[in-house]
Amino acid sequence: MRSRVLAAAYLLDCLAGDPEWFPHPVRLIGKCIHQGEKSLRRIGPGPWYDFTAGSLLAGGLTVSSGLFTYWVLRQAYRKHRSLGMCADISLAWTCLATRSLLEEASNVIDALEAGDLTQARSRVSRIVGRDTQNLDATEISRAVIETLAESLCDGIIAPMFYLALCGVPTAMAYKTINTLDSMIGHRDDRYIYFGRAAARLDDIANFLPSRLTALLIGVSSLFMQPQTLHSSLTTWLRDGGKHASPNAGQSESAMAGALQVCLGGTNTYCGEAASTNYLGAEFKPPSIPAARSAMRLTAIASLLGFAAACVFIHASKHD
Repeated sequence: MRSRVLAAAYLLDCLAGDPEWFPHPVRLIGKCIHQGEKSLRRIGPGPWYDFTAGSLLAGGLTVSSGLFTYWVLRQAYRKHRSLGMCADISLAWTCLATRSLLEEASNVIDALEAGDLTQARSRVSRIVGRDTQNLDATEISRAVIETLAESLCDGIIAPMFYLALCGVPTAMAYKTINTLDSMIGHRDDRYIYFGRAAARLDDIANFLPSRLTALLIGVSSLFMQPQTLHSSLTTWLRDGGKHASPNAGQSESAMAGALQVCLGGTNTYCGEAASTNYLGAEFKPPSIPAARSAMRLTAIASLLGFAAACVFIHASKHD
């Protein structure tokens, strides 16, 4: 059954993406995080309190989302098997983001290819956290490539990994961890203690999927430029640990090697410059064609990840 749920969810994701009208659970999770933070911060101040309160929010919401999803599915299956399958597939669909990621990236690249930097800056601001108002075509291309590499893990491979491993409740718990990290897992003054548990949970949850993603990027390069497989794998093994994140650097370095472009450098957040190590420092700067190639690599890696997840389900006899 799990392979059928995954197959239907993946097909829905590829065909429909993330339509605005669909009630996406991540929006509800985001509201719960916001309200939880607002309530917990009223009770007490100080680093120790912030860390404890943030840990309770991260742990409690992650467990609650998994248990609540399990309860919803159980009730649906009790009503009728078809209703349970529909609920299973619908929730699994919301965990995946192949089409929406590729569409957002394509919108940016289309604007770059049309020479419309203003539009490209506006569109790339939808998918990155860095300041975009002064980025040139090279930096916008780098932003797109880095986002594709990181989101390939967060939005596609990791959710499929957890869907194949334990089903929709575990995948929804992962999406909660990922949303917590994006909302409160920052290192600024406001969240350095409150968001520490969320950030560490995200590091743990993405440890295996990020490395699987890097491997899939390397294998995917065989379908485009077979000679870049070696540079993808060697750049990954050499530079994967140079990123500030223990996981983001895995897929980004593999992507840098597969495209033979240099990623990393200086980004600006709310006017504050932050420098990161270069990944694939020996390669040329990112370009618009390289960003377009990154899209194709992402699509291939997504398909390979889906195939691997289906093989894993059948091999482990979950059906």
